[in-house]
Parts: sequence; C-alpha cells; structure tokens
Amino acid sequence: MKNTAFFDIIKYALHPLILLCVLTLWSLFPETPALYLLVMLGVQLVLGTLEYSIPARPDWVVHAKEKIAGVAMVIVLLMISIAVTLLYHTGLSASLAELRGSLHLDFWPHQWPLLVQLLMAFILSEFFWYGIHRAEHRWHPVWRLSGHGAHHSFKRLNALNFGLNHPLELFFLAIPPAIVELLFGVGSPAAGAAILMVTQASIVHANLDLSTKGVGLFFTTNRYHIRHHSIVMEESNTNYGCATILWDRVFGTFVDSDTTECGIGPTEPSLTQKLMMPVREPADTSVAPS
Repeated sequence: MKNTAFFDIIKYALHPLILLCVLTLWSLFPETPALYLLVMLGVQLVLGTLEYSIPARPDWVVHAKEKIAGVAMVIVLLMISIAVTLLYHTGLSASLAELRGSLHLDFWPHQWPLLVQLLMAFILSEFFWYGIHRAEHRWHPVWRLSGHGAHHSFKRLNALNFGLNHPLELFFLAIPPAIVELLFGVGSPAAGAAILMVTQASIVHANLDLSTKGVGLFFTTNRYHIRHHSIVMEESNTNYGCATILWDRVFGTFVDSDTTECGIGPTEPSLTQKLMMPVREPADTSVAPS
C-alpha cells in the first residue's frame, strides 16, 4: 500500500521546502563562493533519489549508465559555463561599470534586506532571459546559433536536464546574470539569484508529481516547464520562464495543460547529432522555428 501522506508531502511541500531551505542557507552564508556548487549538488541528490523512487512517469526513469553519462556531461558543461562567466566579467566589467556611471544606473538599494535584493536580481535577470529564450523559439537563426534544440531534444526529462545544454548556449545563458550584476552593480545578491535560478532549473525538469498550487503563481513548476518541452510546437512556444513564470503571465505566453510527449521529434538524436544541431538539424525536427 502506498503511503499517501508521504506522497502528499512530496507533491505539495517539496518544491516550496527546497526553495525555503536554499534561500535560508544563502541568507546565512551570502559570501560563501562554494555555496552554488554545494546547493546544486544537494538539490540534485534529493531530486534524483526521489525520481528513482517515485517517478511521475516511470518510463522516463534514467538508469545508472545513462545517469553517469549525464552527470559527466553536466560537469564538463559547468566548467565551460564558469569559464564563460569569467570571460564576460573580465571583458565587460569595466565597460558596463562605465556605462552604469554615465547612465546613472548606480542606484541599486544595497541597504535593503539581502533577500529582497536577491529577488529583485532574480526577477530582473529572468526578464532578460525571457527575451532571449523567446527569441530562440521565434527566430530560426537564434535557435540554430544557440544550439537550443539540443536542450529540447531529450525525450525523457529529469532534474539533471537543467544543465544539459549545447555548449554554444552557455554564452546565451550567461548573458542575463552578467548584465544584471555588472550593469547595476548588484554584488552578492546576484550570486544568490544565480543559486535560486539553478535550484529552480533543477526542479522544473524533475520527473516528479509536484503541485502547481501557490508556488506556481510566481515560480515556474515542472508541469509548466515540461509543457515547454512538448513535441508540439504550439505547446513548446509557451512558458519560456525557466525559473519564474511571472514574465509569461505578464506577456501572455503562460499556459497550464498536460503534456503527452517531449522532444524535438519522434526520435531522440544521438549525442553527435545534438552537438551538430547548430549546423544540421535532424530531419524529423518539429519544434524548430521556421
């Protein structure tokens, strides 16, 4: 017999509880550089364990060999992502600081509570990402140049998919937080916003039965984001916010509905095909913009 109380706790409390724990941890140690990696590891362990034990879709369960390969890919891509972030900071820090001064944008409320600043940086960064992400799905050159199709090519989703992007897309993903941090001189709350975003990105790809009530008014849920990964273009072109659903609600791209199948087509491309997608897409791709 299933423990219905346990399933209810997971469904209704897991998502907000993870967010509460992560935000509390960051508020206690806002200047700890390793916190990003520690939180990412902890969140992945929790979600991965539950996905294996009580998956929402049993046919989506990723077994050991494939999971190990996915972890290895995420580690490599994470190293590239860190390098891209450092590149942006090195190349843009001085120019954006100068622009900040010339445009009188040096008004970030550093005296406000840290959690309030974190949410401000989070919302602002997600605004920029919403625009980039929507452009990827609406304009074919951006779709191809970013390799975004590689992220959508997976037929089975799990929390690890948060980091399975084409290497080229890492240059796009790093733009919003870099702009927010460097243009507005945010400081440590920008790092907190990045931790919140990677936490959310992990949860919204999770193969778990989670409720959208309450938390789904502001944060993206896995139900909303799995729709975005739909094989049907009209469904895929909704719910662009990976971390917050706020901007989808504002700009009219939010939809709440069930999703039958994910991917870019009836078959999942090989790793080589995924890497080659900016140059040559699989013939059966159905969600790429024309």
